[in-house]
Amino acid sequence: MATIEQCRAALEKLSDNMQGAEGDVRAAAALDRSVSCHITDLDVTFTGRMTGGRIEVERTLPGPPGERAQIRLALAGDDLVSLVHGELNFATAWGSGRVRLEASLLDLFRLRKLL
Repeated sequence: MATIEQCRAALEKLSDNMQGAEGDVRAAAALDRSVSCHITDLDVTFTGRMTGGRIEVERTLPGPPGERAQIRLALAGDDLVSLVHGELNFATAWGSGRVRLEASLLDLFRLRKLL
């Protein structure tokens, strides 16, 4: 089972990947939105903002997110680490229910370029 530190490192790597992206992916990453990532098996939530092509994690809180972020992700820690390292396909994980992504319809259309 992935640790909180491994999950935070995976989010940092995802953020670095987003910032280094080009074209449509870079445009999709340029959103300015509140973000939460609930790690279900650890019952911890990372909250912050997607801004400037990065995910800036501001807080780590116990339990599910207390406030409703504009972009919400929920998954197990091992799945987060596997997704970021390219070992797990997002569409497959999302389709099977291993990953939950919630956002406005417009944001979902933009985010699909990142996935």
